[in-house]
Order: sequence, then C-alpha cells, then structure tokens
Amino acid sequence: MSLTPLRLSLQTALCATLLAFLAGLLCARWRLDRRGPASAVLDAVFMLPIALPPSVVGLALLLIFGRSSPLGEMLARLGWSIIFTWPATVLASFTVAFPIMYQSARGAFRQIEPSLLDAARVFGRSEWSILWKIMLPVAWPGIAAGAVLTFLRALGEFGATLMIAGNIPGRTATAPVAIFFAVEADDRREAIILSAALLAISLAAIALLNRLHRPSI
Repeated sequence: MSLTPLRLSLQTALCATLLAFLAGLLCARWRLDRRGPASAVLDAVFMLPIALPPSVVGLALLLIFGRSSPLGEMLARLGWSIIFTWPATVLASFTVAFPIMYQSARGAFRQIEPSLLDAARVFGRSEWSILWKIMLPVAWPGIAAGAVLTFLRALGEFGATLMIAGNIPGRTATAPVAIFFAVEADDRREAIILSAALLAISLAAIALLNRLHRPSI
C-alpha cells in the first residue's frame, strides 16, 4: 500500500488552490467595476467549468493542450508537454475549482462599502494598494472560506484529471484516480485507506470552514 497518490493529491490541490486564489481575486476585482453584455458573457465563461461534467472539461483541456492542437504544438517546439504529466493534474484541478474561488471573491468584494474604496482613492491609494491592503483584509472571511471550498473541490477532482493526466503511478495517479482503479482491480484495502485519508482531510477542512463562518464575540 503506497500513500503516493495521497501525496500527489495534496500537492495538486494546494498548487491548484494557490493559482485559483490569485486568479480568482484578480478576476473578481476586475469584474467588480464592469457592466454590460460582454462582461456578463465573460462571467459565464468563468463559471462554465463548474456547470459542465468534469469529463467534458477534461475533453476541452485535451483539445486545447493536446499535441495536435496549435497550443500543444507550440509547447512541443519549446520542449514542454502538459498532457499526461503532473502539471496536467494541477491544470485540471485549477480549471474545475477556479469558479468557486472566483464567485466567493466576487461575492465578498460586493459586500464592501463603496464609500470605503472611494475614500482610499481620495487619499491617493492606487487600485493595486486598495486591493491588497483594504479589500482583501475587509473581505477576508468570505475569501478564506472560498479558498477552503476551492481546496476541497481540487482535492476531489477526478474526471478531468483522468482525461488529461491519466493514471500513471507516482506521477499523475492522484488519490481519487487511484481509488477508482483500486476498486476496478478489487483492491478494497487500498481504496478504503485512501478514501479514509481523503475523508479525514475533508472533515478537517470543513471544520476550518465552520470556524471561519463562526461569528466573533
């Protein structure tokens, strides 16, 4: 019994969460001040991965980053390959988890009193400074909760990962993928141990989420 799939899952989920955290904050901040049909369409694109089956997301990533695609050919000429590598697991987890972070950050930013931001601009604060020194601290409880949910979604990613990363032991076989193939091979012991480990991590993350939502006295 190897715990390598669990290690890969944790590494993948943490990297994907970090990427989604940064991208989600920046996209939510950009979207906050924009209105109109074009912004609404872009908003729908941002949320699309959570509405589609993971296998469809995986197929889309395969078409975009596959070696026969223009982007895949360009990466191949540079000596890079994403499909069936560990970065592919991060890409899949990031793609399916990003909408959660984006929507959480956007909702948290919308709760900030606009007059607070206007006052900061009057005193000469740059938009970058306003984001990191005012908006982020004020909206932190909602953003932190979104980060926890993003981590949980990335940790449990299966369908898109299997499509673009495959099941390569020690490289791309994350815990959900390893559980699936362990069940197929009738290795219930490995499936149960990995499932129990994921359950323990998820419960700890949910406990942290409940603590974030607990009102301070």
